[in-house]
Amino acid sequence: NIKDEGAIAVADALRGNGVLNSLFLDGNNIGNPGAIAVADALKVNKVLNTLDLGANFIGPEGAKAIAEALKGNGVLTELDLR
Repeated sequence: NIKDEGAIAVADALRGNGVLNSLFLDGNNIGNPGAIAVADALKVNKVLNTLDLGANFIGPEGAKAIAEALKGNGVLTELDLR
């Protein structure tokens, strides 16, 4: 249960990640701040192809940030926001 604070830390690590290709953060009480941080990381990450953010508390603001980030991300092929 990493919450927003943990998601922000993970997002910081994702920015420089060149190896991790799957990340499962489902059920971690992540809200909009965490989702926005992950979205910012997706803008520069070039290897992550699977991201599971299901069963969190991501609202329209966080979902919109992720959608915007995906416009410039050519590697993410699986995304779960359920």
